[in-house]
Amino acid sequence: MQPHSPSGPARRLLHTREIVCNAYLRDDGLVDVESTMRDISPNGSDLFFKPLGPGEDLHRMRIIMTVDSDMVIRTLQVQTQAAPTPYCAEGNAIYDVLVGLKIGPGFTKRVRSLVGAHRGCTHLTELIGPAATTAIQSYFALGRERGNLRRLHAGAGPLPKPGLADTCQAYRSDGEALKAIWPLHRRGA
Repeated sequence: MQPHSPSGPARRLLHTREIVCNAYLRDDGLVDVESTMRDISPNGSDLFFKPLGPGEDLHRMRIIMTVDSDMVIRTLQVQTQAAPTPYCAEGNAIYDVLVGLKIGPGFTKRVRSLVGAHRGCTHLTELIGPAATTAIQSYFALGRERGNLRRLHAGAGPLPKPGLADTCQAYRSDGEALKAIWPLHRRGA
């Protein structure tokens, strides 16, 4: 048992979900995003199709998504390494329909329309989201490595609208963060 807080009630671990996403720059300039999801039963469980021992995986799934600098999915590999039924992996092939899809506004809605509900696996479909945001973050990381933002700001001309604009409250067009990154006097028409 672990206390919730120094003065809170004791609690017992029932379930752990781990999601890990790593992005790798390939020699050909593309980025591979390798995402894994594990649901772990700390105390074991008696599932309908199989028993799980303590610490065994209820789910263990992996997606390798290759994206280009335009955020287009070039390849997608889906693996179901552990699942509660022997039938879960039968839906893996449907994820091929995501190849060619561009990560950007409306992406999650489009993914759900193509592979959601009974067409795919709930957990793999959910894992596409963290994989996509990791892909976006990887290209931001490359831009920071290359000093792109600082180089743009060193000039005096108009600046292009940042990709972050209006993606969240901190980067809203009328907010202070975006005014610093994209000053009003340097915004193009």
